[in-house]
Amino acid sequence: MKIHDIIVTPLKIISDDRGKVMHMLRKDDKIFSKFGEIYFSTILLNKIKAWHLHKESTLNYSCIKGKVKLVLFDNRKNSPSKGALEEIILSPTNHSLITIPNNIWNGFKGLSKEESIIANCLTIPHNEKEMVRISHDDKLINYNWKK
Repeated sequence: MKIHDIIVTPLKIISDDRGKVMHMLRKDDKIFSKFGEIYFSTILLNKIKAWHLHKESTLNYSCIKGKVKLVLFDNRKNSPSKGALEEIILSPTNHSLITIPNNIWNGFKGLSKEESIIANCLTIPHNEKEMVRISHDDKLINYNWKK
């Protein structure tokens, strides 16, 4: 099921014989709200980074290398998609920006033999105090990462 307020934006790749330019986010994009920080998160094959949510920040994920399964869970009290899980495969071959509003649980699993890289542009600087973390096997979400 699609989670309410998750936005998937296809992105451009410009390639030539020297390499490529992979677009991610511009301040004149409709999806852009504000800039806080950008960082890169790497993940190895079959490793899991989950679960966390941001109480204030909006996330903007794009996979620039490898392949990753992004899993989202909506536990927001008044959301029309409360209780829904959504899986999105991220990779440069399906180059897109995934915009995740605050209070959506998210996590990802590495699917490539080589290290995968996800770029994240947050709307506020990263702050552990505005985050909530639980274990990847927490019963709140009850997601089977092995499938």
